[in-house]
Amino acid sequence: MTDLYRPIAELAGMLRSGQTSAVTLTEQSLASIDEQADLAAFVHVDLEGARAAAARADAELTAGVDRGPLHGLPVAVKDNIDVQGQHTRAGSLLLGDVPAARDATVVTRLRAAGAVLIGRTNMHELAWGGTTDNPHTGRARNPWNRDRVPAGSSGGSGIAVAAGMVVAALGTDTGGSVRLPASVNGVSGLRPTIGRVSNAGVVPLAWTMDTVGPLARTAADAAVVHDAIAWWDQRDRTTRREPVRLAAPGLQVDDPATHLRGLRVGMIADYALVGNQPDVTAAVRDALDALAASGAVISEIHVSGVDELVDAQLVVDAVEPSAMHLDLLRSRPDDYGDDVRTHLEIGLRYSGVEYVQAQRFRAWFRDGLLEAMRDVDVLVTPTLPFTALPHGAESVELDGRPASLTAGNMRYTAIGSMAGFPGLSVPIGLDHDGLPIGMLITARAFDESAVLRAGHGYQAITDHHLLRPDRR
Repeated sequence: MTDLYRPIAELAGMLRSGQTSAVTLTEQSLASIDEQADLAAFVHVDLEGARAAAARADAELTAGVDRGPLHGLPVAVKDNIDVQGQHTRAGSLLLGDVPAARDATVVTRLRAAGAVLIGRTNMHELAWGGTTDNPHTGRARNPWNRDRVPAGSSGGSGIAVAAGMVVAALGTDTGGSVRLPASVNGVSGLRPTIGRVSNAGVVPLAWTMDTVGPLARTAADAAVVHDAIAWWDQRDRTTRREPVRLAAPGLQVDDPATHLRGLRVGMIADYALVGNQPDVTAAVRDALDALAASGAVISEIHVSGVDELVDAQLVVDAVEPSAMHLDLLRSRPDDYGDDVRTHLEIGLRYSGVEYVQAQRFRAWFRDGLLEAMRDVDVLVTPTLPFTALPHGAESVELDGRPASLTAGNMRYTAIGSMAGFPGLSVPIGLDHDGLPIGMLITARAFDESAVLRAGHGYQAITDHHLLRPDRR
């Protein structure tokens, strides 16, 4: 039996009271990964490094050195994040020939917080895709149903948390790659504001949209990891220089449901409650009812341009990666997976004018979103209009019509991705096939505390986040 489904705060207390040890938790993590190897959550497990780090963590606690709530707890990082001495391949044949010379800044921050780095998680090749069906590192499988995808691109990180392999894992999010795996794997996933967390030492995809974020079982656990990694970094001048407002301490109240009293929730009813699988719409309605019953004030808002948003994001998401991969795409095209190569080739077809127009639309949309959210604290939508799809699916039926998988993946996450706003996906139930459904909570830039308070409050009045996939 693994303790790794327990909340971070509970595990931290157990470590300090002597009920468990970092070594014990690390061995549980390694055993869980081995027992569920068929999920293909990891591409590298650092047995020696993890065991050494766990022993150090126990020794430090014994000596009175306490690095905080992550001290001694097993975490994982996505394969596009540098760990010194390890190969950063980003799920590709094109990268990582030479081991990383230094840690990514987020890894440095995790080590400083005392976390035990277990290994590197599987991902969609180069982070450009939503299935984590990787031709080079293997097909990752959803722990709720192995015939379904774990989404992507941070699919391995979502699996690792959902299957009880680690307490938290880092992913990266450009167009939804933390929030989507959180949704379909039944965990909580935070995309921070662009500029809140350093991207130094992270393989880029679309540099005006990329950010690193945590996946964890709960909003409270995601807040702990956020507080550990959020930092101004001279290696990444896009990070915000002002002091980071820690999110986790603000969640610590006697009754977390108080976070919902008076919370002003915006809902784009003519967008967010249509065009979904029926179970998704029903679950979101139930979640809104639960929020309202606990004192939240729900109001309908209108956001101009939301119907055109995905088209604009597809331009940015295509052009920026294509520009970065131009030389390799010409010299080694066969080393890309078919789907990623197709995405990159599409990016080359857009003109500079089309890219600039997409970026102008993005700025216009952000201003309009700020105006629409003037009288609300957070915006609530589904995370995805559907639950986990079968492996190999290229489209999904919505409202009786086939819809593009890529466009469906971005339908709701594009709002935060294009505006640069923070978003948290939390579980809100299961569909008729027993697959998780996620709700996306979005707030204004640099107000991670708002989405985390709302998510924590919701999880105080529901138990969807406590559900676990069956172990085989």
